[in-house]
Amino acid sequence: MFDATDRRVSYAEAARILATRDPVLAGLIAEAGPMRVRRSTMSHFAALVQAIVYQQLAGAAARAIHGRLVAALDGDVGPDALLALSDETLRTVGLSAAKVRSLRDLATKVLDGTVVLSPRGLSRQADDEIIARLSTVRGIGPWSAEMFLIFQLRRLDVWPVGDHGVRQGYGLAWKIPTPTARELEPLGDPFRPYRTVLAWYCWRAAELYAGAADSALTR
Repeated sequence: MFDATDRRVSYAEAARILATRDPVLAGLIAEAGPMRVRRSTMSHFAALVQAIVYQQLAGAAARAIHGRLVAALDGDVGPDALLALSDETLRTVGLSAAKVRSLRDLATKVLDGTVVLSPRGLSRQADDEIIARLSTVRGIGPWSAEMFLIFQLRRLDVWPVGDHGVRQGYGLAWKIPTPTARELEPLGDPFRPYRTVLAWYCWRAAELYAGAADSALTR
């Protein structure tokens, strides 16, 4: 069974622990303030549906399409209800053919057990297994799976090295050239088992320091 002990540690406590390990991160934590991740009120399936709908769309358009999809489902965003809708209905709400296929694949794999979303089932799965299972779904890759782990499951040791904001923020905070995903991977090792917290502060560093870096380049 997956050891979920570290998930009982709060973000604040994890940040305090990490601040003792690295002075750069300690300064970033002090400047950016407490880590805050809004707790999701959606089911795990609904969160994945939303993630698929929002892919490659601007916020307003994505919200409108997602709202129409939820209305077509009468608020019941579950795999059985989704599979019961016709392709025509799904296309009418504004979904592309590719996203219709992705949503149907997700629903099918949840129902056949390929993707496990029950709290008990997830409690037995390590992050890597969840990512691997989710990545079998059409349209869901490692990055989407990692965001699900961070923002929906609130797992504490996720290190999304493929995320541009994380890579940019790390480079800005530690004053090094923006690392590649391969270069960034081992740089997270000193911060285990709380790399989600490190990632969140890298995102904040990208917001805080990107403007200053751009100004320096134009001098």
